[in-house]
Amino acid sequence: MIRRMSKDDLEVVSEIEKMCFTMPWSRDGFEAALAMPGNVFIVYEKNGVILGYCGYYGVLDEAEITNVAVHPDMRNRGIGRDMVSALLSKANKAGIKRVLLEVRESNDPAIHLYEELGFKKLGIRKDFYEQPRENAYIMEMYLD
Repeated sequence: MIRRMSKDDLEVVSEIEKMCFTMPWSRDGFEAALAMPGNVFIVYEKNGVILGYCGYYGVLDEAEITNVAVHPDMRNRGIGRDMVSALLSKANKAGIKRVLLEVRESNDPAIHLYEELGFKKLGIRKDFYEQPRENAYIMEMYLD
């Protein structure tokens, strides 16, 4: 089941965040993001257990996808694809026309997924990531 993230989810989401990222968001960071109008965050839940989450910051008719994370033990099962597809559907219903994201240059599985969903590489942000330092591809797609 894919549903909107709530404050009750933040402890689990924060734990998955720590497992997936070298510079994780804090619980408070997620709570602040949830409170901002225009932002949408969702979780992927199975049998009452959160297995992943993602979200976007929305401003006018544009959105920037922030973190997309799947519990390391649950990867390669289509969860990321399902979540991003659901997020794009919510963005489309909210009137979003353009979606952007950044992804590590070395993250081939994520790049492949985004390209399959219709994202195109727009450019590179030099040294965007830290720990380890790495460039990011800027990717975009337009919704109907």
